[in-house]
Amino acid sequence: MVAACPAATVLDMTKTELYELVDALPDESLPAAAILLRRARDPMVAKLDAAPYDDEPLTEEDLRAVREARTEPGVAWSEVEAELNAD
Repeated sequence: MVAACPAATVLDMTKTELYELVDALPDESLPAAAILLRRARDPMVAKLDAAPYDDEPLTEEDLRAVREARTEPGVAWSEVEAELNAD
C-alpha cells in the first residue's frame, strides 16, 4: 500500500474536513493543535511551515558560515525592544 502524498492531502482539504479533524481530536491534543492553527493564521508562517524539509548535507562553506556567525556578538533584547518601540 502506498501512502498518500501529505502535500496533496493538505491542498485538497476543505474547512468542513478540517472542522471534522478538530472535532475528532482527543483533549490531550488540543494545545498542540491550537499552536499549529494559530501559526497557520499568518500566511507567511504557514508557507514556511508547509515547505519541504531541506535535507541536503551542509557543505564545508556552510559549516564555515555557521561557525563564523556563532562568533559574532548578539544584540541585547533591550536594544531590539527599544528600537521597535521608538517613535
